Amino acid sequence: MNPEKKTPGRPLSRLLIASILIAAFPAQADDKAEIERLKAQIQELDQRLRILDRKQEIATEEAAARQKSAPVLTSGERGFGLKSADGQFEYRLRGLVQLDYRDFDGSAFPDAVDGFVARRIRPTFEGTVFGKYGFRFTPEFGGGNTGIVDAYLDARPDPAFQVRIGKFKPFVGLERLQSGADLKFIERSYVSNNILPNRDVGVSVHGDVLDKKLNYAVGVFNGVIDGGDNSTGQDVNSDKEFAARLFATPFADSDGPLRGLGFGIAGTHGQSVQSPVSSAVTGLPGYRSPGQANVFFAYANNVAANGTRSRWSPQAYYYHGPLGLLAEYAQVSQDLLQGASNRTTAENSAWQIAGSWLLTGEDASFRGVKPYSRFTPGAEGGWGAFELVARYQENAIDSSLPTAFRTTNPYALKAKSAAVGLNWYLNESSRVAVNYERTKLDGGTLDGRTEDFLVARYQLAF
Repeated sequence: MNPEKKTPGRPLSRLLIASILIAAFPAQADDKAEIERLKAQIQELDQRLRILDRKQEIATEEAAARQKSAPVLTSGERGFGLKSADGQFEYRLRGLVQLDYRDFDGSAFPDAVDGFVARRIRPTFEGTVFGKYGFRFTPEFGGGNTGIVDAYLDARPDPAFQVRIGKFKPFVGLERLQSGADLKFIERSYVSNNILPNRDVGVSVHGDVLDKKLNYAVGVFNGVIDGGDNSTGQDVNSDKEFAARLFATPFADSDGPLRGLGFGIAGTHGQSVQSPVSSAVTGLPGYRSPGQANVFFAYANNVAANGTRSRWSPQAYYYHGPLGLLAEYAQVSQDLLQGASNRTTAENSAWQIAGSWLLTGEDASFRGVKPYSRFTPGAEGGWGAFELVARYQENAIDSSLPTAFRTTNPYALKAKSAAVGLNWYLNESSRVAVNYERTKLDGGTLDGRTEDFLVARYQLAF
């Protein structure tokens, strides 16, 4: 401790003690021996006071050291956390709850069921150890499905070179990589739900290069059906799927109107060799309408994925002030086998263009919305943020697909959907949303029929 910061009362107390001792023996004040004895007592007392001073300094230093090494508790819109003082270790508990009411109408699916659904109930435990190694574990309890959504490990030796292994979203779809809490619409598009992979088990190398203006990713996975989600168990076959993506944000560090522009391309390629005769696993999806409750196309029961499956997807977004735009296209080419020897290849596609506008003036972004003022009841309270959204999307099944490969149930070869909606962000964690989407079906036995999907949601994400 700096001597200048010592307690100023110490010298005064020492002088006072000396004065008291001398005054206690006035008759012997001129006696040299007595004076020396008093001086010795004063020196002894002074030494004791110095020892006490040093003990106090040591105690203060130890308290400061303990404070520097003490873990830090955090809470806020990013969840609840515990972080070491040096920032090398961090653990967070987060959550996402989405509660919906869904109403279906129209001529396409007259038996569709209306009602309440807990769409997502996802607690998340994630963290970092030794600064460069991370993990995430997210179970699912909503939507009638219980399982593991995410379970992966990260190694981050450098922003330009990172490794992720486990079950996670492959770095492919733009909208799919957007968090479920940040989606502009209550349900994702045909591109995400019906063509590109949802989650898979594998390993991916990814990173940001060129001053963080280009993101790359390459990986190898077990492989999933279109829009599919894989389990954390052993793969059903030895065939694997490769994925790659490049996404550029060339104006990210500028102040111009193109700062929020990003664009890229992604794809997957692999083998899926299933047997339509000896296996119940066909490796083929059912293509669903926007509400995710009704299948408008499926393959025949005696058809399986057998051969190459390739996907590619150009994608882009643009954010400027309150305006947000996202566009994405995806196509899949899938080799098919019917029975013992009948083969063909199906090429199915989907695309979407979606826009959003924040009526309250906040900046739109890919990561979500932070209201200027949080909703607070009362005359002086804020109203949060309001956002209008609109989307058009299509999903097309290969029209040249032989009839023998198609389901015998009612089906269509194309779905065309237009949606509008309103999002009310009460604060960074709470949102109320309403979407209406109308779908017109073309081709097949459902030609000309429609589906009307109205859904309302309350969401809490932290």
